[in-house]
Amino acid sequence: MINFEKYCTVAFSMITNRLLRLFFLFYLISISINANQLRYTNPVISGSYPDPSICRVEDDYYIVNSSFEYFPGLPIHHSKDLVNWKLIGYGLHRESQCNGKMNLVDVQSDGGIHAPSIRYHNGKFYIITTNVYSPGPGEPAKMINFIITSDNIEGPWSDPHIIKDAPGIDPDIIFDDDGTVWYVGTHSPSEPNFNGEGEIWLQQLNLKTWSLTGERYFLWRGALFYGTWAEGPHIYKKNGYYYLVIAEGGTGLNHAVMVAVSNNIRGPYVPNDRNPILTSRHLTNDYWVNSVGHGDLVQTQNGSWYMVALGIRSEFEIYSNMGRETHLIPVEWEKENFPWKYNKIDKNWSLLPNKERFEKLRLVNYEWPVCSPLTGRVEKQYDLPFKGRPQRAKYKFKDSFNNSKLKLDWNFRRVPLKGTYTIDSENSYLRLYSSSNIIENRKRCSLMGIRQKESDFTFLAKMKFVPNIDGIDAGISLYQKDDNYITFTVEYLKGDYYLKLILKEKGLSPVIVQRTPIKSYNGSIKFKLISEENSYYIYYAIGNKKTYTLFKKISNEHLVSKGYTGAYLGIYCTSNGKKASEFADFEIIEYY
Repeated sequence: MINFEKYCTVAFSMITNRLLRLFFLFYLISISINANQLRYTNPVISGSYPDPSICRVEDDYYIVNSSFEYFPGLPIHHSKDLVNWKLIGYGLHRESQCNGKMNLVDVQSDGGIHAPSIRYHNGKFYIITTNVYSPGPGEPAKMINFIITSDNIEGPWSDPHIIKDAPGIDPDIIFDDDGTVWYVGTHSPSEPNFNGEGEIWLQQLNLKTWSLTGERYFLWRGALFYGTWAEGPHIYKKNGYYYLVIAEGGTGLNHAVMVAVSNNIRGPYVPNDRNPILTSRHLTNDYWVNSVGHGDLVQTQNGSWYMVALGIRSEFEIYSNMGRETHLIPVEWEKENFPWKYNKIDKNWSLLPNKERFEKLRLVNYEWPVCSPLTGRVEKQYDLPFKGRPQRAKYKFKDSFNNSKLKLDWNFRRVPLKGTYTIDSENSYLRLYSSSNIIENRKRCSLMGIRQKESDFTFLAKMKFVPNIDGIDAGISLYQKDDNYITFTVEYLKGDYYLKLILKEKGLSPVIVQRTPIKSYNGSIKFKLISEENSYYIYYAIGNKKTYTLFKKISNEHLVSKGYTGAYLGIYCTSNGKKASEFADFEIIEYY
């Protein structure tokens, strides 16, 4: 006979134990979720957004990045919390800004817009940068340094104010407390001690005439002898001292951030004995990020400090498809714990000979920025700058072309030819017209795309394409540079349609990887590109078919970034050298 009381006790105990286990499981999940909501993940702006510069206006933050040969140029992101960034516009958004002496029309690969700085002063935004333009083979590159301004961060921005007699690259603009405006730049010194030595120089800037005036001061050649490429200068004033922060070592594995200080903006500048203050040069190539450098500092409205800097994710050894991306690093200011050092600069030192004076200045107990204070390296995750403002989900993109204007995510390689595309927002499609040009250095072809943001992704495109003459190609492209790309297109030839996959690798001629006739083609096709497990899986579906067919698998190591920019995914239409008025209609583009 069953002991009912004992049975109920055992059953109750079992249910209680299960409930307790479930409660504990939910508790652990809750802790994990809450922990993730208290931290952010680098990079904070993923994809090809190198050389970040940052400024704050009250509780709004703005970042501008290098854009090189791409148009629109100088992408601008906005954030309220330093970890969630929204693309809001471009500094170079009109052809008229880019078709004169400041030329993005036929600029060479890896030329164009280098290392901008963004600043805000008396109600106006300033972006100062360099356009590196090579006139042709064997001719020296021209460094066109210029400033654009706007009362509204989203634009419109002014035409470029070109600064004459300003050599070198990577300028910044400084508004001093006494009203003086300074231009700080980088150049190669007239008498270098070694190849690759850079020098930071300073000169007053007249904003009415956009010209340099007065004496030119030479501030610093970098922290290390044979350090090479002192560049990317920024000057900040804190507690009466001027801090000069530069990049050094070149934008590769030896990249680093260095700092020096002076009580006079004209110098002399005393280097921090603990330079570099941020780098990855001392870490194994297996560390998750490399080539860290080119930093810019910002102070929050709460008084804390952060640095934005570029870095490359080590996805394929030391490379990735995305290239150089924007990372956020916490910063604290500390004095050295040396009681024997001077507490301040003695005014009488100015009477001493230069060498003796400099030795005195070296023994002052300055306050220095300490990047990533607990580890000294760029971490994948940090505590949120502002509690209660978690980092949102990863980037997704969808364009159904139901707006008459292109979404801001779209870029072209160089200023596009007139009539490259039209948008029919009523019928929701973009018409991409064929160009006789193919993807080639200094050429403007019918190619437009969005940045690849992660190594693993899915890219979709739906196209209608019914050409009237032979030799027309239209489809999708995944590209790094003019000499490194994949195109997956429908080709019309002698009345038949083919699917064609072309791979172009640096230093090699384009190769047709696979070319297959498609008898069932009815004028409509869907492309799908899935990147996972270090490979691109390239699919297609004819018409309205829901099932995709695998066309080819190809390693994504073919398109790692080894230049200044990263990978893009886009749409492409070419007549392959012929003059033709053909086109392809794209109804939807999606990336996730």
